[in-house]
Amino acid sequence: MISQNILEKLNRQVNLEAVSSHLYLQMSAWLLSQELDSTATFFRRHAEEEKFHMMKLFDYINETGALALIGDVPVAAPSWASHMELLEAAYAHELKITASINDVVDAALQEKDYSTFAFLQWYVAEQHEEEHLFGTLLHKARIIHTVEGRALFRFDEEVRKSVLGHEHHQQQPMFLQMGPSPCHHEKHEDPHHATSHLRH
Repeated sequence: MISQNILEKLNRQVNLEAVSSHLYLQMSAWLLSQELDSTATFFRRHAEEEKFHMMKLFDYINETGALALIGDVPVAAPSWASHMELLEAAYAHELKITASINDVVDAALQEKDYSTFAFLQWYVAEQHEEEHLFGTLLHKARIIHTVEGRALFRFDEEVRKSVLGHEHHQQQPMFLQMGPSPCHHEKHEDPHHATSHLRH
């Protein structure tokens, strides 16, 4: 059974994930109204992902014998003046989610609730990816927002299509290659064993 303190923090996180899902769905609708269809699709898919995050927490709470609570899910009416403002709001929201997750993780560790601590490690890794993803989107949007930036973005795209597509660059960099070096698999025969083998 989890403590009341941990339960309240987990339920707060359930609520935040529900808010995230509704927020990103609303962002998707706004982007569609601006004819930014691909970005709208991204946010709609992300709304479903946030719903999955919520349900994962919801199920964990119930599995401990406690009561999961969703609570009110307030989502303000869309008021973004531009896609840049929307992306900045989305990134700020992800930072808020990360801070909340870290707070629950810290509480679980302090209370030696190792089951909850282990469960939350998935969310820690997930938020690392989320911050990187939304931060990258925002950074690219800021680059393209200027004339010089659009030129740089176009150049980077040309590098991707013409240079990275070349056969010489098809192999992954060494740091991306998984597994031990091939030399680790080589069997170094014992010289005494080799001598003995020759005698036979």
